[in-house]
Amino acid sequence: MGAIQLKQVVKSFGDVEVIPPLDLDINDGEFVVFVGPSGCGKSTLLRLIAGLEDVTSGVIEIDGVDATTLPPAKRGLAMVFQSYALYPHMSVRRNIAFPLKMAGEDRETIDRKVEDAARVLNLTDYLDRRPGQLSGGQRQRVAIGRAIVRQPKAFLFDEPLSNLDAALRGTMRLEISELHHQLATTMIYVTHDQVEAMTMADKIVVLNAGNIEQVGSPLELYRAPRNLFVAGFIGSPRMNLIDGAEAGKHGAETIGVRPEHLALSTSEGAWKGTVGVAEHLGADTFLHVHSDTLGLLTARADGEFGVRHGETIYLTPDPSKVHRFDAKGLAIR
Repeated sequence: MGAIQLKQVVKSFGDVEVIPPLDLDINDGEFVVFVGPSGCGKSTLLRLIAGLEDVTSGVIEIDGVDATTLPPAKRGLAMVFQSYALYPHMSVRRNIAFPLKMAGEDRETIDRKVEDAARVLNLTDYLDRRPGQLSGGQRQRVAIGRAIVRQPKAFLFDEPLSNLDAALRGTMRLEISELHHQLATTMIYVTHDQVEAMTMADKIVVLNAGNIEQVGSPLELYRAPRNLFVAGFIGSPRMNLIDGAEAGKHGAETIGVRPEHLALSTSEGAWKGTVGVAEHLGADTFLHVHSDTLGLLTARADGEFGVRHGETIYLTPDPSKVHRFDAKGLAIR
C-alpha cells in the first residue's frame, strides 16, 4: 500500500534540467533516505513525488497507479516539512485534528484518531497546550501527528530536524525510526546529513547534481561505494582519498581508506606522518596527520591513544579494507 515507482522522471526549470532522466523503486514499508549535498536535487525529487512540483516528463506511480498528474491531495501522501507550520492560536489537539476536520470526518472519528496519534507520539499530556508552550521536539511531533491521522500511503519528510539542536536531533532520529517500526508505513526522508541517513535508512539514495550515484543499504554503501563521490560522502569522518601512485597501489588512480581502517604506531608502519590536530571525543580520538607525500590523512584511534601535536606517527592501511578507483572515479572490484 505504499510502493512508489519513478520511471524516467525529468524535471527542468526553463532550459535547466535539474533532474535528468531518473528511475527509482521504493518498496512498500521501506524507510528510504535521499541524501546528498545542498543543491543536489533531493528536495526537488521529494516535491515531485508529493505533487508540489510538476514533472517535466516521465511517470510517477503510487501502488501501481499513474499519479503523475494527480494533485497532492489525491495522492494519499503526507508531508512533514522543516518548518512545523503549526497554527499558533490552536491547541495541539486542534492542530492534529485540522486535516481530518477539513476532510469532513465526524467528531467521534476525529477524537479517536487524534488520541491514537497522541499516544504513539507521547503527546497525550500536551493536547490542550498551544505550540508556543512546547519545545522544538514536541512541536515537530505535533507536525508528525498531523500527518499520522491522515493514515497516508507514505510519509514524506523534508529535512524535518534541521531546526533542532544536536542533542534533540539525535533523540528525534530515534523517535522517527521507532515510529516507522510501529506504523510499518513507507517513509521517504530528505537530509544532507549522512549520519541521519546511515542511522535511519533501510535504503539510501545518494544524489549528486540530480543524478542517482548509488542506491543501497547503509552498510552496502559504506562497504562498497560505487564511485569516488559516494566514497567521499558516506562515512564520518570522510574516507581518506589518496593518489594511487603515491600510495604505491599500482593499477588504481585513487585509493580510499577509512579512518578506522588505519593501524597506528609510533615506531613503524607503511606511511610516515606528523600529528596535527587531535580531536578527543572520549571513546575515540581522531588524528589529523600530515604526510609529505600523501597529504592530510585522518585516522581513528582509541580514546586513550597518547600522542601529541608535532610527534611522528606511522599509519598502515588494512589491505582487505582498501578501496581502489580508476581514472574515471569508478570503483575497481
